[in-house]
Amino acid sequence: MRRSRVLALVVAGVLVIAAAGWVVGSRLRSPAEEAANRRPPKPSLVTAPVERRKLTSTVTVSGTLTYGSPLPVSLAGMVGGNGGGGGAAGAGANGAAQRVTTAPKPGPIRKGQVLMQVNGRPVFAMQGKKPMYRPLVPGTEGDDVKQLQRALRVRVSGVFDAATVAAVKRWYAERGYKAQEPDLEARKNLQQLRQAVQTAQETLAADRKALDEGLDVRPLRIRHDNARRDLKEAERALAQAPEVTPEQETQLATLRRAVRTAEEQVLAAEQALAEARKPAPAPTTTPAPTPTPVDTSLLEMKLANAQQDLYEAQQAVAAYEDQIRVERDKRLEELRKAVRTAKEAEATAAQALKRARKVSPLRAKVAHSVSNLADARTLLAEFRETYGVSVPAGEIVFLPKLPARIDKAEVKPGDTIEGKVATVTSSAFAVSGSVDAKEAKLLRAGQEASMETMDGTQVPATLTAVGEDAKTAGEKPKGEEESDTGSVPVLLTPGAAKGLKSLVGSPMTVRISVGSTEGEVLAVPVAAVITSADGRPRVRVALDGDRTREVEVRTGLTADGDVKVTPVRAGELKEGDRVVVSDA
Repeated sequence: MRRSRVLALVVAGVLVIAAAGWVVGSRLRSPAEEAANRRPPKPSLVTAPVERRKLTSTVTVSGTLTYGSPLPVSLAGMVGGNGGGGGAAGAGANGAAQRVTTAPKPGPIRKGQVLMQVNGRPVFAMQGKKPMYRPLVPGTEGDDVKQLQRALRVRVSGVFDAATVAAVKRWYAERGYKAQEPDLEARKNLQQLRQAVQTAQETLAADRKALDEGLDVRPLRIRHDNARRDLKEAERALAQAPEVTPEQETQLATLRRAVRTAEEQVLAAEQALAEARKPAPAPTTTPAPTPTPVDTSLLEMKLANAQQDLYEAQQAVAAYEDQIRVERDKRLEELRKAVRTAKEAEATAAQALKRARKVSPLRAKVAHSVSNLADARTLLAEFRETYGVSVPAGEIVFLPKLPARIDKAEVKPGDTIEGKVATVTSSAFAVSGSVDAKEAKLLRAGQEASMETMDGTQVPATLTAVGEDAKTAGEKPKGEEESDTGSVPVLLTPGAAKGLKSLVGSPMTVRISVGSTEGEVLAVPVAAVITSADGRPRVRVALDGDRTREVEVRTGLTADGDVKVTPVRAGELKEGDRVVVSDA
């Protein structure tokens, strides 16, 4: 038993010594072996597989999620008062500063809402494409008036008329404000213009009186007045001339009574003759004495005489009526002649007076007074046309689309209005960024894109604008033109808005698809395509060992480092082949 234990110990010791010797021997190298191990490996080909897949070329944009269509808002003129328009809105009526009393508040804004207050007056937001650029006063005409009328929902005439004035007053009242009435300065101007007209009238009257009372024209003026009175009298006499005079009327009545008397005599003679000519009554049983025949010749003579008297009486009436007409025509002609004579006399007197006034030293003064009165009346009429309720240029801001949202207020209460007051955006989202000028040449509005949020969510998007069209509204173009090495702004619109509100202002990575193959194609790395001496593209297909064979190909779309290839001769290149990317 003891001998067995000793033998086991010896065997174990031999094994330990042998193992130690192997370890030491494996770590020992001869100089020749060390040199061989330090030589570089034999060069081999770097290859990549030929794949069949759909290629999509993209341009990557690093942008920021914002609200879309940013638009700077500034006031077109003063708020309150009747002046302004077209200039800076820093000074109000009578030179008073235009100070913000209520600043724009970021958030949604609807049609008719008060954007801000300046000097206690409202600035309304209305929908319209044309900017406000002048105060709108009664009588103003133009497309901006039509735009206001559409916003107020009143008849669109293009003229700031009474109906528009009523709509403006109603608009302000419904929102707790009073429409802009003529201010103190405007009322003073109106009073001054009225006084100017009155003064001109008084001056002209005094000058005319002095001219008329001058010794060189007074006799002629009196003669002219007399001539005018004579003319009026002649015209009145002609107008009131009777058809028949009283004497003629009396004589005519007498002649007509004679006619009626003759008519009665003729009637009596006719009745007597008719009675005499009646036949005798029928005989009776008692024989009567034979009647004596009646002689009717005397009755017939009386009838003939009566008829002759009637005829002569009628002729006398007709003759006298003719005489009346002749005398009336003669009398009227005399009156007409008197009127013509009076007219000639009045015209002669007027011409003499006019000639005298022309050569009078006071004439020039009267003419000057007439001109001054005309000018004063014209100025008053023009001022009246624009006097009344108005819309100051700064009290309305027309925005292309409403509702919208105030993205940023550029002023605070107490600030003086000098430029931009706020930035307004639409309620839609947008991604703004820029790309390299060379990549920008591949972009066109309408291209599809995919945006990735920070948490990896993919949202479809559309390229909205590239270049100048993608710049923030109101941004000044750079002085230098963009070069091939510069950057070009781009603007994209997300296809969905859900969950984006909390990400406004966050960075976004957007990939814009600029082209894709219709289906799966053979694709190889761009580095695998070489150009031979004849200028034709080729790829080298790896064979066994280090052998290769060249395959002539036609190249197509490039995307993400790969390129579409089509072998010139069918079957020379297929999926799964390995092409040489590098010889190292």
